[in-house]
Amino acid sequence: MELIGRRRELTAVRQLIDRTLAGSGGHLLITGPPGSGKSALTRCAGQLATARGLQTYRLINDGPCLGSPASGLLGNLAALTGRPALRADAGPEEIDALFAAVADGPPRLLVIDDLDAHGSTRPSVSDDALSALNDGGRNPSAGVRLLARLASHLATGATGLLATTTQPVGLPPELRLGGIEEPELAALLGDLPSDAVHAIWLASAGLPGIALCLTHQLAAVDGKEDALAHLALTMPSQASFLDLDTRLIRLLEAASTRPLSPQTRARVLARLARELLGEPTDTRRRALIEEALSLAQLAGSPGIIAEVLDSKLHALWNPAAAHERLETAAEIVTQARLAGDIVTERRGLMWRFTALMELGDIAAAEAVLTYYARTGELTGDAETAVVVAARQSMLAAIRGRFKEAASFASEAEVLGHRAGIADTARLTGGLRGSISTLRGDWESTLAPWQALDRRLPGHFFSATAARSLAETGRLVEAELELERLLPSVLVGSGPRWLGAVADLAVVASRSRALDSARKLHAALVPYRGRLVVWGGANTVAGPVDHYLGLLSAQLGDLDQALSDFDAAEAWENRTGTLPWLAETLRARAEALLARNGEGDPARARDDQARARSIAERLGMCGLLSALAPPPDEWRLTQDDDGWLLEAGDESARLADTRGMTYLRSLLAAPGKDIPALDLVAGGRGLRVPDGAPLLDAIAVANYRKRLAQLDEELDSADRVGDVDRARSVQRERSAIVIELRRASGLGGRVRTTGGEAERARVSATRALWAAVKRIEVAAPLAGAHLRASLRSGRAFCYHPAAGGPSRWRV
Repeated sequence: MELIGRRRELTAVRQLIDRTLAGSGGHLLITGPPGSGKSALTRCAGQLATARGLQTYRLINDGPCLGSPASGLLGNLAALTGRPALRADAGPEEIDALFAAVADGPPRLLVIDDLDAHGSTRPSVSDDALSALNDGGRNPSAGVRLLARLASHLATGATGLLATTTQPVGLPPELRLGGIEEPELAALLGDLPSDAVHAIWLASAGLPGIALCLTHQLAAVDGKEDALAHLALTMPSQASFLDLDTRLIRLLEAASTRPLSPQTRARVLARLARELLGEPTDTRRRALIEEALSLAQLAGSPGIIAEVLDSKLHALWNPAAAHERLETAAEIVTQARLAGDIVTERRGLMWRFTALMELGDIAAAEAVLTYYARTGELTGDAETAVVVAARQSMLAAIRGRFKEAASFASEAEVLGHRAGIADTARLTGGLRGSISTLRGDWESTLAPWQALDRRLPGHFFSATAARSLAETGRLVEAELELERLLPSVLVGSGPRWLGAVADLAVVASRSRALDSARKLHAALVPYRGRLVVWGGANTVAGPVDHYLGLLSAQLGDLDQALSDFDAAEAWENRTGTLPWLAETLRARAEALLARNGEGDPARARDDQARARSIAERLGMCGLLSALAPPPDEWRLTQDDDGWLLEAGDESARLADTRGMTYLRSLLAAPGKDIPALDLVAGGRGLRVPDGAPLLDAIAVANYRKRLAQLDEELDSADRVGDVDRARSVQRERSAIVIELRRASGLGGRVRTTGGEAERARVSATRALWAAVKRIEVAAPLAGAHLRASLRSGRAFCYHPAAGGPSRWRV
């Protein structure tokens, strides 16, 4: 038997069969993407083996049962050898024994198809066992780990193994299946016109399984419709946002050269322009859209006009055209309704939502999102649910409802994977990244932004990475990125352009690059009163006025900076976007304090207090660390080197001791009594009634009864010379004796917890006052306040005396 285009692979299969018949087995691994013909190859291998008289067994890899006691791969192997099924907690030795039994069997061919298809499924065999089978430390799926170990046994046995996986696993001999050539595909597809064969070859990248599926689709196409154009318009894109699906682009380009009707040509050109969004410049996209729109208007079909307008907004995503985008979105909805095209109508609604967000009208945007969600529910569209969950996550995050935002992000992730949306990981990663940055955790976002910049150059992901550098204190690196990026950003456009300018504005506002700040300010001025929106409003980064204020302050125009911050603050107050409000209040406070001779310290303190209050309630750690402490707030913070005390004009670094830990607990609960036992233990839970015995009478009696039993067992072990038993009994006896002694005082009296409390009191008192004494040396005023405010005894308390702070931050 021959498979078209697979001579090399069939030769390798025949060699495996020959070795197996000769008693030296081994394995062969075939890898390839779905549709490459792996299953067809294994079926052909089974037929070849049977024809040669070699017994063939196709083993089942059923995912959730992988490695379970009675079924799945290991269950199949156990049944094959006649051995009992493995237990769920089987260890490496038992699995190795099973594999050895398989290898020692008679000549036979084992076939396992799509071994890594269920790699994410948690197997039932113990994790320790599977980890022990992990050759090479690459942490592959459970099935691949089992394969590696099984193959090592088969190398010395008579059993042959043919397995297939989607991804290469580094287990030679390993052959990779790819697409076949166009003439070979023509032979596979049979009596099909050459133009249809060419269309299918482009659309399938030569993968036989996909090509056959597309052939079935073409069978239902009207003979008057061009096959190439039909596939180009119906084939789903496999690319994520801003990425390029080169296979689809090649198909669209080929279709655009065909003699098509005006309506079909308009649709092909419009989709090609849409798919080319990943190109950094829009010259080609603009020309394609202009021709497509002209043809659509000439055709006069509402459905085609709506489709082309939708593609236009994708292809020519200009941040300056928000008002035009709003109008075009309304036209898309109107035309789509005339055509009865609810899918395109939903696209128009999403464009309307995005434009309203750009223009800062959140209330109207949310109303549109609600209507968008209802249209998706009516038709059961899975993608609509993902889009809605993602936008709800964004809206919750910008209002400071971070837990709700994270919940929506998780919902979007589950729904996206279930619906097979290619962009799911990036979509939900962006949502979680936004939550992190609003909280102030920029460090975790740096590597992902840099990775995206390498994958999608020309779309300004590097600008966001530069901001991450600046936000984490790596200003020199951020300034270098600003210098590199500014020329290309200033002449750029696209769905991430405004966000890139805003990100670089943050870098410029913290650097000495005044010329860069001036250029960025000029670029942002036309967007005053707008929001910084990325793409389809999955990520929104605050009012443009805030970034203008940062740049104006850096350029020394403090009056303009305050005007910009006032505008941003008014909008943030009105919309309840608390995280942005807190950041704007902090920035405005700094501008107010910087006005020489005209500063307004009272207003600045009020802004700082409001910003701090919001940040504390929302858990915005980054903002809290950036805010200067209030004049009457003292701090005691711990780091790797010990403790840092900041008390007004005094500061001291102190060693990490038990006394400092006790002091921190007392300062965190001013006015509250903390029992000595609790203070020493670090929290509530050890307090018991005074005088309670450490061991009650029943416990003591049971311990003594057990001691008598152990003495008898010890005598018995000594008589028979059982040294190991004697040692075990002696260990248990010693432990009981120690416990009884701990619970007994002088003369064998029962010791009570009052003694424990007393020891805790003495220990904590000594440690606490030793810490205070060290503070008195390093920070005399703070030390004097603490000595006057602290009380020790059976219970400890910090009762603030005069001359101290209004509050401590610990």
